[in-house]
Amino acid sequence: MRIISFKDRIRYHFDNIMSKGPIALIGWLFIVSAILIVIISTIVVALGIGPEGKGTFLEVAWASLMRTLDPGTMGGDEGNWTFLLAMLTVTFGGIFIVSILIGVLTTGIEGKLEQLRKGRSFVAEEEHTVILGWSSQIFTLISELIVANANQKHACIAILAEKDAVEMQDEIRSKIGKTGRTRVVCRTGSPIDMDDLDIVNPQGARSIVILAPEGEDPDFYVIKSILALTNDTNRSNKRYHIVTVIRESKNYEVARMIGGDEVKLVLVGDMMARIMAQTCRQSGLSVAYTELLDFGGDEIYFSEEPALTGKTFADTLMAYEDSAIIGIRFQDGRLELNPPMNTPIATGDKIIAISEDDDTVRLSGLTAFHIESSAIREQTEGVSASEHTLMLGWNERASSIIRELDNYVGPDSTITVVHRSEVDITSELAQSGNGDYRLKNMNASFRLGDTTDRQTLENLAVEKYDHIIVLSTGEEDSAPLDSQEADTRTLVTLLHLRDMSDKSGSSLSIVSEMLDIKNRQLAQVTRADDFVVSDNLLSLMLSQISENAELARVFEDLFRPEGSEIYLKPAEDYVQLGVPLNYYTVVEAARQRNQVAIGYRKHSEAYDSGKSYGVSINPKKSLVTTYAEGDRIIVLAED
Repeated sequence: MRIISFKDRIRYHFDNIMSKGPIALIGWLFIVSAILIVIISTIVVALGIGPEGKGTFLEVAWASLMRTLDPGTMGGDEGNWTFLLAMLTVTFGGIFIVSILIGVLTTGIEGKLEQLRKGRSFVAEEEHTVILGWSSQIFTLISELIVANANQKHACIAILAEKDAVEMQDEIRSKIGKTGRTRVVCRTGSPIDMDDLDIVNPQGARSIVILAPEGEDPDFYVIKSILALTNDTNRSNKRYHIVTVIRESKNYEVARMIGGDEVKLVLVGDMMARIMAQTCRQSGLSVAYTELLDFGGDEIYFSEEPALTGKTFADTLMAYEDSAIIGIRFQDGRLELNPPMNTPIATGDKIIAISEDDDTVRLSGLTAFHIESSAIREQTEGVSASEHTLMLGWNERASSIIRELDNYVGPDSTITVVHRSEVDITSELAQSGNGDYRLKNMNASFRLGDTTDRQTLENLAVEKYDHIIVLSTGEEDSAPLDSQEADTRTLVTLLHLRDMSDKSGSSLSIVSEMLDIKNRQLAQVTRADDFVVSDNLLSLMLSQISENAELARVFEDLFRPEGSEIYLKPAEDYVQLGVPLNYYTVVEAARQRNQVAIGYRKHSEAYDSGKSYGVSINPKKSLVTTYAEGDRIIVLAED
């Protein structure tokens, strides 16, 4: 057994002092300085060796202190050699102590900067938006929240992710730029660790957005994050407003069970499949969704208007000049989009409107709408015809897209899937359909081939298909592809299709999936009818729900096959072409079909990004427009 010596104890206590950090060291330096000054001052006063007129203890102590802080002070000292030697001792002690102090302060500042770099300090914010996790979606999400907070004086977005805080800030700066009035604060930590979660003060947040990581089993990460938030024993009584996505339907119920009504879930796989299935049959639909979901144009708001009490839903359609009414949020909490036209408005009910801002949802007071009744076309009954669809590529959403498409096409329709790797469509359909592989209206077949190969595409005789879907493939020869590589393969396929269309003189109806929104404008040269950017739409939806929790139910109703959905229908089915008409006339034409008109698309502007690809959502109803062949009316309808 080792005997602890006095030297060991001194060294041990010294190590403990040093480990306590800069504040403790500064305190000890102050004590050592005070002891040195007191000893020297006492000696000088006791021996009476001070210069004439400066013999009191306080005078000597003050002079010693000045020499401790500034060694140059002793240059003008006068007195006997004993006094000068005492002052020299103080000066040497001061040099030693001040040097240590400077070193301690420098080390302390560097340590604090390193701590700040690590992003571990507490975020002292309230009513802020918290984002947990990091993925490519975060940039669109932040951009939309910045627009939403443009009229807020002290808006803040706090991000917690397992990524270096400085790297996060640099990426946000380079991809988003100026954030206006919104402060963006980045912190490093795990969103599934309760202690790390406290750094961004989730209990004081207005809303919390959980981003799923880009990798395997993202749903498990989301579920663990929800558990960490909702089961924190130190949480306050304030209810959370959590928004997140679940990619697989089998995990949806588990997430809803642990989150309860504090969590708004978006089942992203099914939603994107529905959008792709609808968009391939309706060019421009993804643009309409984007215009509706982003904060840059018109959004969905809830508004209670006592003056409408006793009126019907049909009456509300004409009551607003600058807003498009799409549904009712009843007093008992029920919500219905495009309800029957004779549905009465009761006290406490709120109308659901598309408008530029919440303060623009106001009654126009107009009674004369100048509707051109003679220009309204009579409704004709349509019969669902068989459709033939070509799907180029395969990814995790493909089987869900086929199932969703089966809900819209007529009997005896077909879909042909072409992919470079073998796909068992029956097995994939059974997996997405909980064991049921059957389709009601479609027959699915598979062909092996590389969709970027010109010969493969020519052998398909693409002109015989009514619709072509080009999916973004996330892997090549079992190796994962990043978004740019996947989009490049998509662009090559689209360029081949455009060239084939030009040479054959046939018009192809093409909808393509893109992963990066920046590649959409680049892809315009391919003249595809529409592009669906899945992550972009998802980010827009998350930002909307984070600002208004009730929108989760609106989007859920809007994107499910049952009930009313958004359709782009031929303008000639509603009004006479070539005649100047105000939008009240279009609203009336849709109302007679039990539909709600919310906008239009001009075919002549379909490839003009500066004019939103021809899509206009919630146009001013008194605005006069002349519709031409190929133009579409955007309506909310049951079919």
